[in-house]
Amino acid sequence: MAAPQNYLAVIKVVGIGGGGVNAINRMIEVGLKGVEFIAINTDAQALLMSDADVKLDVGRELTRGLGAGANPEVGRKAAEDHREEIEEVLKGADMVFVTAGEGGGTGTGGAPVVANIARSLGALTIGVVTRPFTFEGRRRANQAEDGIAQLREEVDTLIVIPNDRLLSISDRQVSVLDAFRSADQVLLSGVQGITDLITTPGLINLDFADVKSVMSDAGSALMGIGSARGEDRAKAAAEMAISSPLLEASIDGARGVLLSISGGSDLGLFEINEAAQLVSEAAHPEANIIFGAVIDDALGDEVRVTVIAAGFDGGQPPAIVREPVVKSTPQDRDRDRPAPPRTSYGSLGAVAPAADELPASRTEHIPAPATSPVPPQIPPIQRPYVETPAEELDVPDFLK
Repeated sequence: MAAPQNYLAVIKVVGIGGGGVNAINRMIEVGLKGVEFIAINTDAQALLMSDADVKLDVGRELTRGLGAGANPEVGRKAAEDHREEIEEVLKGADMVFVTAGEGGGTGTGGAPVVANIARSLGALTIGVVTRPFTFEGRRRANQAEDGIAQLREEVDTLIVIPNDRLLSISDRQVSVLDAFRSADQVLLSGVQGITDLITTPGLINLDFADVKSVMSDAGSALMGIGSARGEDRAKAAAEMAISSPLLEASIDGARGVLLSISGGSDLGLFEINEAAQLVSEAAHPEANIIFGAVIDDALGDEVRVTVIAAGFDGGQPPAIVREPVVKSTPQDRDRDRPAPPRTSYGSLGAVAPAADELPASRTEHIPAPATSPVPPQIPPIQRPYVETPAEELDVPDFLK
């Protein structure tokens, strides 16, 4: 008699580089089940701190275990030099997640190499990466864009989470440590939102083949997670999932949608119907919507909705034009209120006070007038008209 076979899907999560390894450490910390964790880094010291099932110290000859120095080319070569080792740890996987913080060296350069290996082994390959905060500098931002473009060519589906969006849901007093921890939490949500659909048995079950039908060769994808309690909770959670501030784009036109609704044993049929209808109306009329429902009494009266949207025409979802919003204090609002305009004699409209009418301590902060010549090496910047130059000084850089 043949021995019984284990037919569970084999899911492996690879964290590459500092950001990627931090993200999988967070996943291990919260107890993400049913997956194998693989940490890959050129920084041997950071790798020692990880609790991953498998740890690969790459680029030993190239970097001597001291990191890639934020150089993506070093990260790429380090991964290429250890291609056989990476291939060995990825063998047998049905699904591979490649997670990284884009903009540095190891993650930016190495992630496309890891994804290429995973896909060549026949695994459904999903990239879940973050775009750096604006305050991390222009160089990292440019490197991140190049890295994202290269990774997109090597994965079935790519989910990009913009760290700057975290500012729109954070308090003004948030620390840098908490900001990066929030980024790790969102990476966790992106991976968990998909793996839970496969590994958690549901009332309306989803399996690996369902997920593969939506995510195979899907290009760019969006991930939204919402939760709500009380009246119309399922509909509210679905609304939150498809209009999350973390989404850079809209799910309008998505031809493939994974929808999972989790709730307690009192989860109602009409609630599920309302939430599913809301999501289906936002997607393409001919969308392939894969739907699952999980009963989890630990949620109590809370309902959670996970939406993964992919399969956009042209490979890219339609962008959302949304200004970042940062929570402000009453003092900030008083400070930011524009000063009353002064009447301009001899012309129409309002003008700012002349430099010679201001105290000496403030004249040095007055920008050059709009008519002054712009140096040839600096292109003129188009800014919206503001009535008071002083008001411009109070606007944080990431809102400009």
